[in-house]
Amino acid sequence: MNKTIITVVGKDTVGIIAKVCTYLADSGVNVLDISQTIVSGYFNMMMIVDTADAAKNFATISDELDQLGESIGVVIKCQKEEIFQMMHRI
Repeated sequence: MNKTIITVVGKDTVGIIAKVCTYLADSGVNVLDISQTIVSGYFNMMMIVDTADAAKNFATISDELDQLGESIGVVIKCQKEEIFQMMHRI
């Protein structure tokens, strides 16, 4: 299993979850866990996904999600789980 943490932040609009999840499904990425909130009109989502069977490598997925985020008005960031854990150990 290759876990990746994906965060999505920005102004709330219709279809953010659908567009991100459609991209992930089309890329062979499995969503393991998802949490989303909307606070005062701002959307925040954190996902844990498995990229083990992904049709694309991590760099491509990260770049394409960044471009998708720009097109829908949110910021999408990807981090491999091991890096995420190391950053938050300190």
